[in-house]
Amino acid sequence: MDNQNKNLILATALSFLVVLGWFILFPPESPPTSNPKLPVVEEGTNGRDVSIATPDLAAAPPSVTVEAEEITVATDDKSEDSTTERIPIDTPRLLGSISLLGGRIDDLLLRQYQATLEPTSEMVRLLSPVKTSHPYYALFGWAPAGSLDYGSVPGAQTPWQVESGDVLAPNRPVTIVWKSDAGLVFRRTLSIDDGFMFSVTQTVTNESSRTVRLAPYGMIARHGEPDVIGFFILHEGVIQMADGQLDETDYDDVPDLPFDTREQAHLNVQSVQENGWIGFTDKYWMMTLVPEPGQTFDAVSKYSERSDIYQAEARLPLVELPPRASHGVVTQLFAGAKEWEIIRGYEDQFGIERFVDSIDWGWFFFLTKPIFILLYWINGHVGNMGWSIICLTFVIKAVLFPLAYKSYVSMAKMKELQPEMMKIKEQVGDDKKEMQRRMMELYRDKKLNPAAGCLPILPQIPIFFSLYKVIFVTIEMRHAPFIWWIHDLSAPDPTSILNLFGSLPWNAPDPSSLVSLISLGVLPILLGISMWLQQKLNPAPTDPTQAAVFAWMPWVFMFMLGQFASGLIIYWLANNIITFAQQYAIMRSQGVKPDILGNIIDGFKRKSLLKKEAPPAKGEAKNSKRGKKNQQQKNKK
Repeated sequence: MDNQNKNLILATALSFLVVLGWFILFPPESPPTSNPKLPVVEEGTNGRDVSIATPDLAAAPPSVTVEAEEITVATDDKSEDSTTERIPIDTPRLLGSISLLGGRIDDLLLRQYQATLEPTSEMVRLLSPVKTSHPYYALFGWAPAGSLDYGSVPGAQTPWQVESGDVLAPNRPVTIVWKSDAGLVFRRTLSIDDGFMFSVTQTVTNESSRTVRLAPYGMIARHGEPDVIGFFILHEGVIQMADGQLDETDYDDVPDLPFDTREQAHLNVQSVQENGWIGFTDKYWMMTLVPEPGQTFDAVSKYSERSDIYQAEARLPLVELPPRASHGVVTQLFAGAKEWEIIRGYEDQFGIERFVDSIDWGWFFFLTKPIFILLYWINGHVGNMGWSIICLTFVIKAVLFPLAYKSYVSMAKMKELQPEMMKIKEQVGDDKKEMQRRMMELYRDKKLNPAAGCLPILPQIPIFFSLYKVIFVTIEMRHAPFIWWIHDLSAPDPTSILNLFGSLPWNAPDPSSLVSLISLGVLPILLGISMWLQQKLNPAPTDPTQAAVFAWMPWVFMFMLGQFASGLIIYWLANNIITFAQQYAIMRSQGVKPDILGNIIDGFKRKSLLKKEAPPAKGEAKNSKRGKKNQQQKNKK
């Protein structure tokens, strides 16, 4: 086998071993399995360091039972129950409303994002009220302790009244109020910026003559497991940060959390001392509760089998409130798209620790983060993500050029040694040990390292994986156009060879169908051709089997990558073109003139020759062996 081809196989194998070793040595962090007991607060308890359980959305008393709510809200406000009052939400990025029944933020559309590329496509819906197909909302309130009961605090069905404000918009806060029969006055002031961050200030005033105890909380509820992509490199589910530690629990793993008999639900509780947040994350969208930095709280992920509701909660410490006293607490709620720049801005502005890590950078975060930041910076100057990917490819190739230069020089010298290597092979015949010894002597005399050809290949593997992760998970790639027919760099090439790239009167196969595996677009075909031409810089291996393997490799990769994101194919295609130019120039500088056309012709000749040289029949083979034996006996005589 040609030593260059040996190096290629060796480098590929080593790369996969490196990746596998990394996964074994540094596995992803498992979600904590601790389940602190949540003690019931009895009358006379001082209330310090006590976690108060939030009301069960399915099994709470009638005042907080969600299922008893008479409300049906669809995407059209006209279909909403006329008895339910709502406060509109109107910002440059968000459109929706807040229900005064429970004071829930449960109706939210993302103005700048459409569900599909169709011009008439609807805006992406993030939140939906109860009684719709996929209820998803945020609820805030106070959990009672001591002598208070659930009827004394606001719940999911509490009829709030508007105290001030008519539309929730930037610089236009809204305050709602509710007075309980226990002499407690609850106010909730909601404000919003021009991005995706709500600020919820909960205040309670004790107008009774007795001291009361209660605990504020924020809750995100999602009814039923949502439709998820389910791809192993993407996290979808609960995400939380607790004092610098990031924990992720997939939706299908939440029901496996320890069962708490008091709350009759599967849950996990993690205490946060100084800085943290918790919520639900999808591929591009996120809902997150963020208590004020420095505020202690319990981050709770929870699942109720009876109601099939997933919950992410921030439970704040118990408050003891004497008569005529007031207490307030501020909790922020992020509800929107996981845009890197805006999330990073919130991290810096509000001091939210590692908030930018809500974007799923993966296990290779030390590569994915810098690659994305560089790509984002380039796009800020170029203005097109497709061209930015090509510019990024040039940058990566420039960084790796010293390794590439050393590799290509080594390969050029190997070509010079081809005659001597063939001579050694003829001299030693089938003696592999002797051949290996003679070859090592030759390398030592010429001061040549045959493994140098692997150098530029090894770093390419993790870079490719990291760029794949960046293109797959970052919303900046979603619906990002390039040129001509490429309108979404995060999606596969929409053209198909099965309809001659739109020339025939039928559509390309659906990407989810098995037929799509052979439905190659223009970009994958160009990728296969570029890999094939890159191979032709060097003659094919002398071994027929190895020659056949390498001849098929570009076309196998072409089909394997056919349904990958267009942005990734563009990167690999640009990488192949730059590599071809680099290798050609360096080989010429070393006195080796690549005969591309000759190698292509030799490849076709080799195939024709293999077809003509059919294996002999069994009888012919026996006669051939018998004739050879007779000839050997004659020679002995």
